Amino acid sequence: MQLNYPTDLPIVSYRESFLELLQDNQVIIVSGETGSGKTTQLPKFCLELFPEDSFHIGCTQPRRVAATSVSSRVATELGSLRDLVGYKIRFHDKTNKKTRIKFMTDGVLLAETRKDPLLKKYGVIIIDEAHERSLNIDFLLGYLKSLLPNRPDLKIIITSATIDTKIFSKHFNNAPIMAVEGRSYPVEVQYRDATDTNEREDVSYVDQCVQTMVELYYGKPPEDTLIFLPTEKDIRECCSLLEGKIPDCLILPMFGRLAAADQKKIFKTSHKTKIVVATNVAET
Repeated sequence: MQLNYPTDLPIVSYRESFLELLQDNQVIIVSGETGSGKTTQLPKFCLELFPEDSFHIGCTQPRRVAATSVSSRVATELGSLRDLVGYKIRFHDKTNKKTRIKFMTDGVLLAETRKDPLLKKYGVIIIDEAHERSLNIDFLLGYLKSLLPNRPDLKIIITSATIDTKIFSKHFNNAPIMAVEGRSYPVEVQYRDATDTNEREDVSYVDQCVQTMVELYYGKPPEDTLIFLPTEKDIRECCSLLEGKIPDCLILPMFGRLAAADQKKIFKTSHKTKIVVATNVAET
C-alpha cells in the first residue's frame, strides 16, 4: 500500500527507521515534540506496514475533540482510502467493517477491555500523549504491559511530547526510544503592566481577560485568538461579555462537556475574526 505523507512534517523523515523498529520490537516509545506530526502520521505508517491485515490500528487520545478532529484530518490525507479511518467516543461510534485506523479516547479503549480482555480486534495500539499521565492512561499502560505475554503479535506504540521517555521505556522492559524533533512557530510573549490589573480588587480575572482582548482587537489588526480559562462557567461568562464588546467577531466556547457538533465549529473557516475561549482541551 503506497500512502502519501506531508513532506513538511519532521516525523516523515523517520518513516523507515520507525518501520524497522516496529518490525523488530513489540513495544516502542516515540518522543515527538510539538508539531512533529506523530499523531497523524504514525497510524498511517502502521497501515502501510500491515496493509493486508484486518485488525484495527487503535490510537487513543486524551480528549474527545482530539479523537474526532485527528480522525477527520487523517481521513482527508488518505483521500480515496478515507473509509479506512473512523473514531469512537462516548455515545458516538463512527466505525464500520472497513475501518482499519480507529481513533478513540483512552476511556473508550479501557472500557473495551471488559468485553475483550485480550483486545483481539487490535494488532497495533498507539497510546498518544502518554505524558499527560491521566488515571485512564496509567491504567492502560499497566494493563497493556500485563497483556503483552498473552498477545505476542500485538504491537504497542507509546508517544510522548516530553523528554522524560525513560520512564515509559523502563516500564516496558527497556523498550527502544525514537526521538523526533518538532516544528513550532515563533512566539512573542507580552505581559500586561501589573499596575493595570491591581488597581481594583473587585475586577475578576475574567473581566481582565475581556479587557485585554478588547484592547488587542481595537489596538491591532484583528486576528484569530485562542483564550484559555479554567472552568466552563468562566468561559460562558467571557463569551457573553465579549459578544457585547466585540459584536462583529465569531466568539466560540470550547470545553469538554460541549456538544460534539458545537466543538467542531472551531475548525470551520469563517470570514469573521474568530475568538475561541477554551479550557485545556484545546491544548491537544
